[in-house]
Parts: sequence; structure tokens; C-alpha cells
Amino acid sequence: MFGREQAERLWSNIVDLGARRLIALGLVGLLVFLGVGVGAYYLSRPAQEMLYTGLSREDVSRIGGVLKDNGIPFDVSSDGTAVLVSFGHTAQARMLLAEKGLPQSSKSGYELFNDLGSLGMTSFMQEVTRVRALEGEIARTIQGMKGVRAARVHLVLPDRGSFRRDQQPASASVVVRTEPADDTSGAQAIRQLVASAIPGMKPDRVTVIGSEGTVLLAGDDAGTAPTGKMATLEKSVSREMQDNIRRTLAPYLGVGNFEISVATQLNTDKTSTNETIFNPDQRVERSVRSVRESENAQNRNSQRPTSAQENLPDQRTRSDGNDQSSNESSKKEDLTNYEISQKTVQTVSDGYAIRRLSVAVLVNRSRLTALAGPDDKASLDKQIAEIEELVGSAAGFSKERGDTIKVAAVGFVNDGQPMEPVPPLSLTDVMMKQSGTLINAATILVVAGLLIWFGLRPALRAILATPETAQSEVAALAGPEGAPALAADGTMALAAPGAALPGSGEAAKLPAPGVAGLLEELEDKMARSPQKRLEQLIDIDEEQVAAVLKRWLMREEAA
Repeated sequence: MFGREQAERLWSNIVDLGARRLIALGLVGLLVFLGVGVGAYYLSRPAQEMLYTGLSREDVSRIGGVLKDNGIPFDVSSDGTAVLVSFGHTAQARMLLAEKGLPQSSKSGYELFNDLGSLGMTSFMQEVTRVRALEGEIARTIQGMKGVRAARVHLVLPDRGSFRRDQQPASASVVVRTEPADDTSGAQAIRQLVASAIPGMKPDRVTVIGSEGTVLLAGDDAGTAPTGKMATLEKSVSREMQDNIRRTLAPYLGVGNFEISVATQLNTDKTSTNETIFNPDQRVERSVRSVRESENAQNRNSQRPTSAQENLPDQRTRSDGNDQSSNESSKKEDLTNYEISQKTVQTVSDGYAIRRLSVAVLVNRSRLTALAGPDDKASLDKQIAEIEELVGSAAGFSKERGDTIKVAAVGFVNDGQPMEPVPPLSLTDVMMKQSGTLINAATILVVAGLLIWFGLRPALRAILATPETAQSEVAALAGPEGAPALAADGTMALAAPGAALPGSGEAAKLPAPGVAGLLEELEDKMARSPQKRLEQLIDIDEEQVAAVLKRWLMREEAA
């Protein structure tokens, strides 16, 4: 109930102010609000604002040259991909850069066709624009990958010829700038992306090069093997072995009590071996052949006699020489063919093999001393030997390869303790870093306080004091009984304290003023003529003055 009474009293006071006073009060509040808002805006606005972001180095250099020539102050972000200008120069700078056609990196895809008309374009120009659009779109996709800061793609597409026997295969070259610079994890993905985006392109026809000049991926043949492939592979193997050794020694020595260095030499030569193995113990009869032959032959040879005289054969002469022979033979042949077990092995090695391995391990001497005792030299040597065996097992040590392992116990700086955390900033440091913001906030508060104290407060005092004075003077006109209060000398007298005012049917009780205030008010009223005061009262509150005059007339008619 108390809150409701307060709300009703506040609302009645606001209604009693009148329309003109409410409008004046609203204008004063609006001016104060605008003053505080404008001051806060100018004090809290940034010194510089972003002009363009995600730019290449070439665009940043060109934009900086144009802004410098036109006298526009600018700054470049720490990563070199954004340009900032002073507050209020953004629109002017963008208009100047648009006139120069900057930045150019934003127009590298299919939007190139938006600026070209079909009228007057040759087939060669259309083909060149198509290749540029493909290069730009692929470069945009590559730049969206994690760890890639910039990319440039060069495509070589086959020429369409009707009279060519063999078509030229498509190829591509990609130059990427990664963060960090030695990150090669996405090279294979980039190769597959480019090969899939171009019809008929094979992955081995795509070459990926780093911005540092190292070949990340190239063709698979030995003639074009990348020079940096061996170094990258050796780093990967060394890092894997370091992780294995670290996981082995960490539970024993503790993190921070040892350091590991691994150097590997790899052999990536391709080898192909063909081997055929026969096993005579494992045979199977394939075929059996049996041949039987028998032969019987008789030979007889007779000679005719000849005379000695005429040396002519005589048919009647009996021959004394007569040869006769017989031949009998038999042949038996058995042939068995066996199938011998045969195994053919073809081995192709296209990986890598460790040619030599070198491992160096530094161990904190104080840690070993704490485990073995300060004066136990034999136990210390035994621990070093155990660590050497553990390292050899974790790294795959082999004496046949000529691997070497060296374990040394030395004193570490700070006794191998981890680095102390950076202490948090003190309240003074935080306040100093935020000093600019605090000064702006304090200035805004001071400006708001000055506007309220010297602007809003006097205006409210003047506006709110006027209705009280007007009601007092109207009450003086009405008199204590509702009759005119006129003195003998023609001046108006004041109404008694707490007298009721006629109006809209409600009684407004006036508080009794003090003696000093009453004297000052009497002197002020006596110094003014009744006519002028009546005119002023009419200007201030016409309704109440009209009600008083009507009551006067009614009193006079009744009399």
C-alpha cells in the first residue's frame, strides 16, 4: 500500500506539472542523454579500425604503398594479413583502393567471368580465364585447410588436338605456406584434392612445394624423388624413437631429469628380388612310359667262282666261300616323369630401412645420486648401464648395423626442476595496462556529472518550483472562504496556510511556509501590481485562474 500511495502521489505531481513543463523536462533529459552519449562515443572510440583482413603479402605491400602516397596513416597487424587505418579514414581508404583495383586476392576465382563480356573474346582468352578461375578456386580451398596460411596453384591442362596420337597429361604445381613452416602433414591431402579437381589428372602429376623452397611431394619415380623427402622421413623416425625412449625413462627418472637426442640414417632404395626354390624331396609322378623291343635277324652271303684263265665267272663252278650270320636282340625301356615342388618368390621393397642409429641420453646426476646414494660409485655405474639397456631396447639397437648409444650422467641447470610458472599480474600492472580505458571511463563519468549538476539540476529546480508558486498565488486570489482577498490599498492578500483551492473537485492543501519565506513572498507581491500578477498567473495556469474568477462572479451574483 505504501508503494502504491507513493506511485499515485508521483503520478499526481507529474500531472500537476502541466504539458509545457513535461515537454521542457523531457527536452532537458534528452539533451543530457545526448550529451553523455556523444561524449562517451568520442572518448571510447578506437584509435584505429580494420580496413581489410585475410590479405596476402603482395596485397598488403600494394595497399600500404597506395595509402602512403595519399597521406593516410595505416598500420599492419602482427601476422601481416590485416591493414588498419585511423578512425574515420576507412571509407576514403576503401574508395582509393577500389580505384586502384585493390585488393587483388579477392578476385581469383570464378568471379573473373563477371568482369568479362562475351563480345570480342577469343577462345584463347576464354581458356586462359578458365584456367585462372580453376587455380583461384583450388587455392581458396587449400587456404581453408588447417595450418595453411597461403597457397598458389599452377595448372597445365592438355591441349585439345584432333590430329594428335598421344594426349598430353595434365599436371599441377602447388606452393603453400604453412604454420609452422615444417608442417608437411597436409601435403598428401593437397595432392589428392588437386588431382580430384582436374579431370584426368593423376596424383603423381601433382607437385607440392613449401614456401621455404623444399619439395614436400613430387612424382613417385626415382628420377624425380624429392630431395627433402629423406630429411623429412628421418625427422619423423627420430621423433618417434625419442617418444619411445621418453615413455620408457619417464617412470624411472621422472620428467625433466633426462634429455634425449636421436639421429637416424635411412635407406630408401627400392629393391626387387625374384627367387625360385626347388624341393627334390617332394615329388609326384607325372607320367610313366614303358618300351619293350625284340629283334631276330639272319644274314647269308655266297660268292660265285671265277676262272683264272679268262677271269670270267663260271656259273657251273661251285663256290667255296659262303658267309652266314644271325643276330638276335631285345630292348626294354622304362621312363617315369616326376613333378618336383617349385616355389617362386618375388619381393619388392619400396619402404625404408634404418642404416644406422645414434642415440645420446643425458641424465641428471643428482637424480641418480638420490636413488643410489652419494658415495656409491658402483651403484651409479650400474644404473647407467641399466639405462643404456633400456634405451637400446626402446630404440631397437643393433650392433650389426653399427648403432651407437651413449648415456652420460651430468649436472643439470636448476637441478632439472621445471620452469617456474609466470606469476600473475598484480593489480597495479592490470590497472596500468587498462589505464587508457579507465581514463576514458572516468572522463565520461565526469562529463555526465557536470551535465547533471549544472544542466539538469537547475532546470528541474526551475520547472518544479513554478507550479508551487502559481498555486500559492491562485490560492491568494481565492481567499480563505473562496472570496477575493483584496486589501484596503488595492493589493492582494495571501490566503491562510492550508486553505482549499477550488478546481476540478479536489482539494490541494498547501504547506504552511516559514516566517522568513512568508516575508520575502509578501515583499515580492507588494512590489508588483495586481494586474501584472494576475496576467502572470493566467500565463502560468489558466484553468485555476478561470475557476477562481467564475467563483468570484457567482459570489457577486448571489450577493
